[in-house]
Amino acid sequence: MTLKSLFLGGAMGLTLIGTAQAEDKNIHMINCGDNTGAGIPIQAELIKNWEAENPGYKVQVEFVPWGQCQEKSTTLASAGNPPAVAYMGSRTLKQLAANDLIIPVDMTEEEKATYAKPILATITSNGKQWGLPRAFSTKALYWNKDLFKAAGLDPESPPKTWDEMYNAAKAIKEKTDADGFGLAAASFDNTMHQFLNYVYTNGGEVINEEGEIVFNSPNNVEALAFYGKMAEVSQPGPVAYDRAKLRPLFSEGKIGMFISGPWERVRVEDVNWGVAPLPVGPSGGAGTLLITDSLAVFKGSGVEEQALSLAKLLTNPENQMAFEIAEGYTPLRDMAEVKELVKEDPTWQAFLDAIPTGGPEPFVTDYVGLQDTINEAVQGVVLGEVDAAEAVEIAAEQLEEYK
Repeated sequence: MTLKSLFLGGAMGLTLIGTAQAEDKNIHMINCGDNTGAGIPIQAELIKNWEAENPGYKVQVEFVPWGQCQEKSTTLASAGNPPAVAYMGSRTLKQLAANDLIIPVDMTEEEKATYAKPILATITSNGKQWGLPRAFSTKALYWNKDLFKAAGLDPESPPKTWDEMYNAAKAIKEKTDADGFGLAAASFDNTMHQFLNYVYTNGGEVINEEGEIVFNSPNNVEALAFYGKMAEVSQPGPVAYDRAKLRPLFSEGKIGMFISGPWERVRVEDVNWGVAPLPVGPSGGAGTLLITDSLAVFKGSGVEEQALSLAKLLTNPENQMAFEIAEGYTPLRDMAEVKELVKEDPTWQAFLDAIPTGGPEPFVTDYVGLQDTINEAVQGVVLGEVDAAEAVEIAAEQLEEYK
């Protein structure tokens, strides 16, 4: 071998090594949803700034539709080719951590203190935080003021209790051409979410602070029985509806009320509507389900440190607030901007008031098992196939497998 060929061969080898190193410095970020959200340009600018401060690293954001993105991230990680960071429902974090697919985010006490305790609970397991909250939602009751008036109800007085909500829905169904309430009971995650709003407004829980399954409680039997009762005054066939399908019915004046998040405020059209705190059950008080989605840093990408740095930049108080306001999410932190938000738009108040008394989405090692179990209980009662006490008893036994 000549010196020239040896040099060329060595140069080619160095080129290949250099290429591999460059590829290793790519930070693959999976973002659930599409790139049309108003917060995406804010995110893109922050990423651009981060790249400028971290030469040699390039962030590649891949937008993947909801319903596929979490599965794709998990599949890639299980196959040994994980994304560096991914947008995940916080409900998945405990399972990912148990399978050693993600790293803890090592929050400082100062960082923890920026979140309300119930919000922090959505990402904490065994004393460690496994994600950085990126999106947050609480729920409230939307009502159609014109349908209330047509049914002989006070259009400016939304129901405050379950009984008042049922009676208002019954009046609308009997005295107008609309159904009284929009009820979600499809085999989808937000059916469980909708039901948990009733659990938390009736003093119930799924898992207590000690990590014990406490689903089999009188409070939850009451909640499930009432959920089934609401089917009497809801749209026909609620098992065919997830929460997203209720908004068109509300916008078209076909239902008098439904429960959803703050994003509906800018999506409901052609309706004289109001929004109020969730009605409370006979054994509870003010509450809501607290749901967060988080940025999770996956193990084995080779750029964990940089991915965590990027995720912390995107979710720091100032940057996160700008993203939330643009996207229409409930603010994660109680900052000065929140007061201004409410001052400019009082419809935010109902979504913020419930945070201190809200309950977290249950943190389990098998989220799909949790979801399917609770959804089966809900559907069984809504369809009249089982009574609430039996459905809760069966579900509580099954949930022991997933905690």
